[in-house]
Amino acid sequence: MSTAKPALPTTVPALEAEIAARRERLGHTIDELTHRVSPRTILQRQTEAAKARFADVATTPEGELRVERLAAVVAVVAVVGGLLAYRRLRRH
Repeated sequence: MSTAKPALPTTVPALEAEIAARRERLGHTIDELTHRVSPRTILQRQTEAAKARFADVATTPEGELRVERLAAVVAVVAVVGGLLAYRRLRRH
């Protein structure tokens, strides 16, 4: 197996065109990387991932709500909230 490299341009205008094309591709790559690491894009990606995880937990594969799981989550939140309220009232 030989990995043939494309022939390099041999004329000055061809070299200049190749350099310009590579500069353009590099610019697009830098723009894409800048977009991927921007805080807004990262936040959007994380939000979409959290929504997907919630949808997986809260719904069946058929798309119906898993009431027992949602009820368990609500119960845990209520208990924790009640404990925090009790502790706060107890301190004062």
